Amino acid sequence: MMRPLLSPLVLLLVLTSLMARAAAPPLLVLDVARFRNEDLAVQGGVLEVYATVPGQALTYKRRAPKIFQAAATLTLEVLKPDGSAAYQETITLKPPVLSDTSISLKNPVSFQKRIALPDGNYVLRGQVRDQYRAGRVTVVDLPLVLDSKPKTPLLSDIVLLARPASKSLEQSNFIRNNFSLTRAPGGLYARGADRLFFYAELYNVQAEQAVQLRYKVRAAAGTKDLLTAAGTSTGQAGRGTPVVGELDISKLPAGEYTLTVEARDGKNKLISAQTTRLRRNPADYAPAGAALPR
Repeated sequence: MMRPLLSPLVLLLVLTSLMARAAAPPLLVLDVARFRNEDLAVQGGVLEVYATVPGQALTYKRRAPKIFQAAATLTLEVLKPDGSAAYQETITLKPPVLSDTSISLKNPVSFQKRIALPDGNYVLRGQVRDQYRAGRVTVVDLPLVLDSKPKTPLLSDIVLLARPASKSLEQSNFIRNNFSLTRAPGGLYARGADRLFFYAELYNVQAEQAVQLRYKVRAAAGTKDLLTAAGTSTGQAGRGTPVVGELDISKLPAGEYTLTVEARDGKNKLISAQTTRLRRNPADYAPAGAALPR
């Protein structure tokens, strides 16, 4: 369905980790995942974009006595090779009003979009501007590839979650394959976030086919498994097979890690694998899960 973005097949840009040592927090955390279009008659894929602006990064302006407000303008574009836009949208994000700007915990604000696109090469561009601080702008360009043609078993990108995936009959951008998903912005697991939750989809397996799943966590530059777990899933007719798992990461020290999900057949043969990065920081507070603005 989708070819590798670069290598390995990972579509995750986390400005938090790139700027962890900077004096100011990042202005934009941009997470992206690619899935197959649920309409099997459509050639192409679905791009799910989760843009989060940490509240600590924004400037709060006094609007009235004991009322301070921040705001950010977010523009998302998906650009074709010729530079034309396959998708473009600009919105204003506003975190909750504060009565005291000395409060260190400022809630993030986020925006989620599900974009259906034909197969092809694109650039996802995210731009965010602090409305109350001149020149405070972040622009991110991310190349990506959508390819729905492969017919062999294939795992989608992995979505890292702040909470367990839960069954739901609702219909919204937060529901995939009848699972409600609460994203962990930037793949950050911080104070109080001692369990790693994740979701993916496996395509092109036969209905009722049993699939063995293996989950592995390693240090980002390591070759040794620090955590392992196993699971099973059953192929679903006409739709992606959900892969839902969790791991206890309470004993992992602060640092950068990789999560690998492997799918194997009944003979233990590897049929597909996917890897993504996460960050553990027990000394910091975990941001709220990505959610639509209210």
